Amino acid sequence: MTTITQDIADARHIKRDDYVSCTVAFIDCKKPGSDTKENYSIIGPGVTSSDDQVINLPEAHGFNIGAAAMPHGITNNLHIHFTAEVFIVQAGEWTFRWGSNGENEIKGTKGDIVSVPTWIFRGFTNAGPDDGWLFTILGGDNTGGVIFHPEIIREAADYGLYISSDNRLIDTSRGDAVPPESGRIPPMPDEDVAALRDVSRDEMMSRIVAADARDFRPAFIDQALPTGGAQIAPVIGHGMTQNRNHAAPITNPHGFSAEWLRIEPGQSVGPFLLDEKMVLMMHEGQARLDYVEGDASVILNAWDTYSVPASVFRTLTATGDTPVEALVVLSGDHRKRPVFTPETLNGATDAGLGLDAGGFVAKVSLLPSYGRAG
Repeated sequence: MTTITQDIADARHIKRDDYVSCTVAFIDCKKPGSDTKENYSIIGPGVTSSDDQVINLPEAHGFNIGAAAMPHGITNNLHIHFTAEVFIVQAGEWTFRWGSNGENEIKGTKGDIVSVPTWIFRGFTNAGPDDGWLFTILGGDNTGGVIFHPEIIREAADYGLYISSDNRLIDTSRGDAVPPESGRIPPMPDEDVAALRDVSRDEMMSRIVAADARDFRPAFIDQALPTGGAQIAPVIGHGMTQNRNHAAPITNPHGFSAEWLRIEPGQSVGPFLLDEKMVLMMHEGQARLDYVEGDASVILNAWDTYSVPASVFRTLTATGDTPVEALVVLSGDHRKRPVFTPETLNGATDAGLGLDAGGFVAKVSLLPSYGRAG
């Protein structure tokens, strides 16, 4: 079993104050109406084109965690992603648009999650009166960068900005040489823009999990224990829930799963381990994460991001006066299997609960006491 020291535990904690913005991350960074947006790379580089981007935790996770902060009225212009892009609204009111010319729009507010299909143009605007914040999850360790709309690439050239073939921002105002056409990303041809698939409003609406539509249910084998009862609301793919009645609203492969975890004050979940690294994106509340081996502990607050290593036992406890709500992100499209300690399993058995052969919570009285191989 891996021992987690306090130094290791602290190094995996990215507090809100640790996030470092970059205002020159993309080719539209000098376009009026987009020039004050801020990009953050929290876990992995994301899709930034800037060598100035600070990456809080470069370690590969199978996905990237980032953020965008924008004042009222500021826009992130139309662009294409090659891997999954998921928005989590942390603060503000947002307009998300998609289509070859951004002709379709939906709204998002705090707690809403939007998953945008790959290979379509998308953009977003802070439509609320205050500063807004979006967390993002991007699929894969290498996202491949982005392709901006042809109009944005053409306009950027007027400001001396280009994107090299290896996704680096070229800024002639700081002395960068203009790369040859063969060494930079050109505007997408009109016929290729026209050939991009249409995504209907109904399809896009099916890829939104609104804050008031989350399906929270008891999630784990420890739910009948005195401090148990943590709940999960699935969002994307197969997560770690042990409730057989859970079903994620968004099911197409993303390369990761995402699910809301809610822990009421005084409740805990664990100790348990997972084969996968687990990232907690703290939305609301305060939690204490304790490692079983090594006695390391960290306090997680709203807006923090935390990466738990694979194959280590951990406990998560709500320590404040309000419920903890955190988005749990796990790599892979497969179902994840939390492993609880024998003490927890024995306590659950005494309370009348066990795990069936599929790994889901069931009444012990209904489970056979034997099994057959072959």
